[in-house]
Amino acid sequence: MKFMKLGSKPDAFQSDGADVRYVVSDLATDVVVHVGEVKFYLHKFPLLSKSSKLQKLVLKATEEATDEVRIDDLPGGAKSFEICAKFCYGMVVTLSPHNVVAARCAAEYLEMTEDMEKGNLIFKIEVFINSSILRSWKDSIIVLQSTKALSPWSEELKVVGRCIDAIASKTSVDPANVTWSYSHNSKKGGTCAEIVESAGKPSIAPKDWWVEDLCELDVDLYKRVMVAIKSKGRMSPELIGEALKAYAVRWLPDSYDALVAEDYMRRNQCLVETIIWLLPSDKSSGCSCRFLLKLLKVAILVGGGEHVKEELIRRISFQLHKATVKDLLLPATSPNDGTYDVRLVHNLVQRFVARTALSHNGGFIEKSDEKMIELNFEQESTLSVGELVDGYLSEVASDQDFSLSMFVELATAVPEAARPVHDSLYYAVDAYLKEHPDINKSEKKKICSLVDVKKLSTDASMHATQNDRLPLRLVVQVLFFQQLRASSSKELALVDNGEHACARPMQDQCDPCERRIPKHPNSLSKQVTSLSARESQHHRISEHRGSRNSFKDQIGGILLQSRSRRIFDKLWSSKGQGEHGGKGSETSGSSQSPPLSAKPAEVKPSPLPPLRNRRYSVS
Repeated sequence: MKFMKLGSKPDAFQSDGADVRYVVSDLATDVVVHVGEVKFYLHKFPLLSKSSKLQKLVLKATEEATDEVRIDDLPGGAKSFEICAKFCYGMVVTLSPHNVVAARCAAEYLEMTEDMEKGNLIFKIEVFINSSILRSWKDSIIVLQSTKALSPWSEELKVVGRCIDAIASKTSVDPANVTWSYSHNSKKGGTCAEIVESAGKPSIAPKDWWVEDLCELDVDLYKRVMVAIKSKGRMSPELIGEALKAYAVRWLPDSYDALVAEDYMRRNQCLVETIIWLLPSDKSSGCSCRFLLKLLKVAILVGGGEHVKEELIRRISFQLHKATVKDLLLPATSPNDGTYDVRLVHNLVQRFVARTALSHNGGFIEKSDEKMIELNFEQESTLSVGELVDGYLSEVASDQDFSLSMFVELATAVPEAARPVHDSLYYAVDAYLKEHPDINKSEKKKICSLVDVKKLSTDASMHATQNDRLPLRLVVQVLFFQQLRASSSKELALVDNGEHACARPMQDQCDPCERRIPKHPNSLSKQVTSLSARESQHHRISEHRGSRNSFKDQIGGILLQSRSRRIFDKLWSSKGQGEHGGKGSETSGSSQSPPLSAKPAEVKPSPLPPLRNRRYSVS
């Protein structure tokens, strides 16, 4: 910190209580200057020789036959007047970054110019500011912070503008040349303005060495400094975003009560709007998606303007794939919308999908020593958003006010390509059915139709076959797909072992599961007939009886679960029973099921009857 001493005479000012100041002298005082509530008993000659303003005031008081002068609007008050009075007496005055602005404004008010005397107070203060204060990073910040209480004088004297320009210029200096810091050393326990050196090797400041220092500024001054830094065009968007994040962490309260407190609501709202206004112009970089979503959450809580929210939503949509489920748990603005603002999340997803659809031709090529790797960022981000939406649906499913229509809208907002596997979506649907048991059959059918059983993993399929909350139709589809997948796996195994007698065309072997997936229960009869024919062909071709038993063991393992076994028993019954009016029910007992202790290998296979002749209720 820089200091400047003026004058040489000892300080002779004394106090008589809290509101009286006088000069110890052999000469009697001849003027009383009232500055606010404080009285100064002084002498006319030293004051009038350096202050044009005091000359006018004393002359007017003499005309009114009084020796008292009143000054009520002096910038800096009694303390700044005392500095000016001591300078007039030639007494020792110490200027520092903490009082130099007040002294400068008071000297301007008292008109202590070069016209009154060469080397007057205004001249000396300007020399101190230009030669010392503005060359010091630390002192520039202190002086800038002190100018707020002295507005508009500090603005008119251009002290604020000069400090801002000095600070903005220093932020773009090469960190290797930085030899000052306002708070960098505070992390290391130091108080020195110099960066600490260790083991004889200079400590190089990080690129963001200035970020924490500027957090001490009030929001209005911080805004002006950041505008000046950005206007120079030397700072990367990432550093700008890091600075804004540090400032938000410094001033935004963590607790909900403190954030929405009536005394601080307006301040917090102004703070959020300022940070959003200062965001880098590049919407796809600079600030992380998590930080933007936190700003959006705060903006919602403090009642930020619609233009503020719109700007954040637009920026978030560019990098939604980088968000997490916790980041998307935004509070609802209306009590009727439930706990979370699902509509806002739906809006974000829609914008992301629309933007991605317009940039499909974008790509990136990364050069390595071995090869050129082409990365399709649109596809990767789309997959990430698909996982994000499914995880979000599972999280908010517990909200009792979460409507089924909103669930369906959000689930279908992402394209099919975003969900190569439907496990997460299935578990989200299951969570919703668990938390909303009162929905009717048509609603349950609607939400369950979102799940494509062809895209369920083995674990998810096994879970679905045992899930009592699912409609019977969906369970049947899962069971048949499991059987077809097991059959296809056996066919491929026979081909690999050289046991398949008739080689199938290559296109038939590429994706056997996909070709035989039942899309609707009405088409299951054709699938089952085809399956039975293929199984008979396996029996005729194979010379190893163990292969047949192994295949039956797979089917038997699926049917061991009680509910799944009962359902499948009805479909596996003889063709004659199906044609003569055998009726099934979702909740029928297991009286026709074989004992659980029976080995699946001992059950003789029989062809499945066409399902179109069976009359049972499927919900």
